[in-house]
Amino acid sequence: MNCLTIRVPATSANLGPGFDSIGMALTQYVTLECERAEEWSFVLQEKDVPFIPKGKSNLIYKSALFTASRFGIEELPPHQITMTNDVPIARGLGSSSTAVVGGIELANQILKLELSDQEKLKIACDIEGHPDNVAPAICGGITVSSYDGTELESVRFSKGLESLTWIAVIPDYHVETEEARAILPTQMDYKGAVHASGMANVLVAALAEKDWDLVGRMMKKDKWHQPYRSGLIPDFPHVSRVLNDHGSLGHYISGAGPTMIGLFKDASAKQIDSLIEDLPDYQVKILHADLHGVTSTNTAAMNQ
Repeated sequence: MNCLTIRVPATSANLGPGFDSIGMALTQYVTLECERAEEWSFVLQEKDVPFIPKGKSNLIYKSALFTASRFGIEELPPHQITMTNDVPIARGLGSSSTAVVGGIELANQILKLELSDQEKLKIACDIEGHPDNVAPAICGGITVSSYDGTELESVRFSKGLESLTWIAVIPDYHVETEEARAILPTQMDYKGAVHASGMANVLVAALAEKDWDLVGRMMKKDKWHQPYRSGLIPDFPHVSRVLNDHGSLGHYISGAGPTMIGLFKDASAKQIDSLIEDLPDYQVKILHADLHGVTSTNTAAMNQ
């Protein structure tokens, strides 16, 4: 039987001061096994049933249909999608972006659209409204992007990322993106905005030069969102201290939170074990940069 497999990486947005602009793909995935069927349906893991719809209200289907509509196609051939989800929902690791990007790739494959990464990214931005998570989910690595509703620009970094370990510390509660957005100020004074922008610029330059110590320092100096969102994450001071004590170069709130991520260079097994031991009340994920972004394979094509 013809089976299409799509894999989309988790993502982490902002990396500190790169608010709504910088994101990276991580080695945790949503995998979609897609087979033709009589009607659309989604087969979910038990843990996801309370949060993810099984029918056409699923964001994957809606994103696929949105993509098809760009090409004047109003209906998609029905599929059964078996979803294996290793990306925690509403934890700041790009779960909604995996659905959006997965849906775009689903339409791309079943309709044979042959979309470029830039075309996929423009569609994803029109769905999501900003590129910070969808860009790395599509392209892999670290991306720096800008989108104003019309003009889209994106730059990808990948060199040197293999030497880094990204340790995600995940609390057992959700922070909804809407709540995390609502808590942000509606304006900032000019001098403060210039200073905040300068730190984001230094972060980007440090990424380009692979100056990981400087990257880590800049992660901790954000003025755009972390001073406000940290109030929604009571664990932030404690986790920050633990990450510092165990040698992180820097740490930050991933996306809207509540996941917190520490950056380590060549983290040792002993260092990781000690860190996990000191954070017994959290999920601790040892991650690396995904350099590929969304991928798809067709078993029928492979077997020919």
